Amino acid sequence: MTVVSSWRNTYVGAPAPARADVVIIGGGVTGLSAAFYLAQAARARGHTLEVVLIERSGRLGGKVRSEYVEHTGTFLIEGGPDSFVAQKPWAIELARDLGLGDQLIVPNPARVGTYLLWNGRPRPLPEGMLMIVPTRFMPFALSPLLSPLGKLRMALDLVIPARRDDQDETLAAFIRRRLGREALDRLAEPLMAGIHNAECERQSLLATFPRFRAIEQQHGSLIRGMLAQRRAHRPAPAAGGPNFAASPFVTLRGGIGTLTEALAARFEGRLIGDRGVAALQRDPAGPARFRLTLDDGTQLAADAVILTTPAYTAAEIVQGDDAGLAAALRAIRYVSTATISLGYRQADLGRPIDGFGLVIPQRERRPINAVTFSSAKFADRAPEGYALLRVFTGGSRNPEALQLDDPALVAMVRRQLHAIFGITAEPLFTRLYRWERGNPQYDVGHNQRIDALMARCPAGLHLAGAAYRGVGLPDCALQGRRAAEAVVEDFVALRRLAQAAEVPVPA
Repeated sequence: MTVVSSWRNTYVGAPAPARADVVIIGGGVTGLSAAFYLAQAARARGHTLEVVLIERSGRLGGKVRSEYVEHTGTFLIEGGPDSFVAQKPWAIELARDLGLGDQLIVPNPARVGTYLLWNGRPRPLPEGMLMIVPTRFMPFALSPLLSPLGKLRMALDLVIPARRDDQDETLAAFIRRRLGREALDRLAEPLMAGIHNAECERQSLLATFPRFRAIEQQHGSLIRGMLAQRRAHRPAPAAGGPNFAASPFVTLRGGIGTLTEALAARFEGRLIGDRGVAALQRDPAGPARFRLTLDDGTQLAADAVILTTPAYTAAEIVQGDDAGLAAALRAIRYVSTATISLGYRQADLGRPIDGFGLVIPQRERRPINAVTFSSAKFADRAPEGYALLRVFTGGSRNPEALQLDDPALVAMVRRQLHAIFGITAEPLFTRLYRWERGNPQYDVGHNQRIDALMARCPAGLHLAGAAYRGVGLPDCALQGRRAAEAVVEDFVALRRLAQAAEVPVPA
């Protein structure tokens, strides 16, 4: 059985063995990272583990979708994530571990800047904004995005006492408390909630922006803390290389798909495609800790399982073994989103497309959430003289947009681009990607719920992925790595116990 992916990779599925040391369920970034670091960690400890990776769909990579479109040159389109946060180093470390360090690039330094839609017009965010905090006085003072009273209210952050407890709160409550309602409605909601496709009034601060609480407690003020970070020494880049410390985002020259392709190519084990896991049961009397039943009824025994599917899929898998764990997994909310990429001749846009993109506050009541200027943000995304835009819709703000069929959704996007930017030209091409229930929601109290959920997992079962400890590529890479290292440590400990008891165990 040959399973051909929709990007640029193929793999051959294999019959399920009767037994494996480790089964990884899910072939997205988390699962592939777990497989890669599992092989590394086992080798470092002098062990060889039989690993099986099971991916229900016909492709590896999960939500990573890098696509090349040839049209008077090459366009590089990202259907899923187009970059990762530089301040979280784990995706950069993974790329380097895969030998892709020389492929890492930062945004175009000549095109730095983000726009915010205000009263129907794109307006630049003031220079010196770090997230939503101003670090340069004059650009902020002259910006029309906030009223004079709104700016004064933000300045009160310098004198408002810091919250010292460790209780969670919503992102909205935190921003109102520190910076005021205007800062929430006009800056934080489009800039920060948009990262998670979340609702500020439900979004957990400690699960999504724990750094803000840490800055508040360390410096007594967000503004003081951000100013201190801005003044802090930035490490020098490697000779001829990009300065990741000075950039908010990093990507790969050939697209994020380069990362998942490299992970797939380095996979050491057996790959089962086009079948998923229907059920997982603990099996104390069997040859291994767990008995897995695949969609076709095939059974597979495993001593360790790394479960990286969406939480709602994981719930179905563990339902028969632990209904309480399944209920906790099912309680994690998801929203659906879509990205629509459009290629244009630069001359047809009527004005230069500059900066990283445009964010849209909820008060503008638009059916789209943001626009990325892909060809301006990163190099080699469009041929010379052409432009590539990417539009985001859906999420908690515009769920009704996902009810439109593909032609209607593209037509709606084009109407919005005309209304906002004056673009009337027919796009050279469009690419639409739908992510049904693709974005987990970190509601307030998320960390405590995940702690309880993880504590309920039996020995040998490891949950990892975007639903738990971070939604970004770096977070998923880290979770996969930690799960892999925990599995190897478990095997090492079991081997020592078995050797002490003179009981043979698999190598």
